[in-house]
Amino acid sequence: MSQEKYLMTPKLHSISHNQSRILIVSMREVAKLVGFCSLYEFEDVICDADAADMLTPLSTDDGIVRKIYKLAKYLTNSKKLANFLVPGTNPYFIEQEYELFFPVFNSPFELFALHAFKNWRQKCSQAVCYIDEFWETYLQPSSLYFLEYLKDFDHIFLGNKNSVEAVAKITGRPCSYLPPGIDTLKFCPYPQLPHRSIDVSYLGRRSPVTHQALLEYAQQQQIFYYYDTIKVSGTKNAAKQQTFAVNNAREHRILFANLNKRSRYFFANRARINEAEATKNKQEFGPRFFEGAAAGAVLIGDPPMTEEFYKHFDWPDAIIKVPFDAPEIGEIISDLDSQPERLARISRDNVVNTLLRHDWVYRLRTVFETIDVKPSQIMLAREAKLKKLAYEIQHTSNASLVN
Repeated sequence: MSQEKYLMTPKLHSISHNQSRILIVSMREVAKLVGFCSLYEFEDVICDADAADMLTPLSTDDGIVRKIYKLAKYLTNSKKLANFLVPGTNPYFIEQEYELFFPVFNSPFELFALHAFKNWRQKCSQAVCYIDEFWETYLQPSSLYFLEYLKDFDHIFLGNKNSVEAVAKITGRPCSYLPPGIDTLKFCPYPQLPHRSIDVSYLGRRSPVTHQALLEYAQQQQIFYYYDTIKVSGTKNAAKQQTFAVNNAREHRILFANLNKRSRYFFANRARINEAEATKNKQEFGPRFFEGAAAGAVLIGDPPMTEEFYKHFDWPDAIIKVPFDAPEIGEIISDLDSQPERLARISRDNVVNTLLRHDWVYRLRTVFETIDVKPSQIMLAREAKLKKLAYEIQHTSNASLVN
């Protein structure tokens, strides 16, 4: 396969130079589950906030070729020889020079995609990667060959805090935790303030106990309960997920943001809450909390009981804690409905705090500061816009955000 099997999307901004300084590698054309869309949103914000090109493989040599490489590496104990023995792997040669190489992966199992990029280290002054979901259970001896592809990076960022130390030790490279974020400008309900016509939203994996209770409560109270009704087959642990594929990640996030801005209550639970065998009871949190808070919905759910989570959600009533299995959820919602002033404050605080602290541009700043890259003027302008918007909301009547 030739370079025609890759999609190059230039995102050029006329700042202090005439070409892009960042090269992003995105898996959006080969990994289309809805849960991956948040990460692709991060990539889009990078492109909007800086001068970046996005390189997207249209297919991957993820099956037999990866198995051949794995076997060759095991038999020879040589990465160089294993690379030689692998059949044609659709090489991609980067033509221009970049200040930063920035591939973004949903999990470490996508790292083999780097096998096709032959000269990224020579063409890019610095290189970092972000791996969103990286549980310690992924660090099995049979899978460690993936991590060889990380040893040439200047810094590795992970979306799971509990794996940082182990990955740093195995790769010998600096490794840091980078929490999820959100495009707050897309999810912010201000200044349009759409009517919150959806009473309760519960998307993604869910408790069947709580879901059944909400179905009954919605029927009794004649409220609008919004939930997923489809899921894909053939997905690992599909019975414990509520997932599906999307055609276009950007379009889905627009739709998702509009739904959330119209929701009064929004469920968010700790990551993979119903898969203890996968998490080994290590608690993490994903983007769901940010997606609800940024839209001004009242968060309800079972969050991780970790210092890291409460560092990011440390304001009063950031989440209304209820057990994952909550048969009494109707009573809890009815009680909250009797406190309109509290709900108004929660909505405002959720929006303001996400604007000031959790936009994806702040995560990009963390990456830049870690490797000593200067922010672009567009990036600084976005930060200023977020602060201005937060100030305006803080000086707006509480009730107007929960219309």
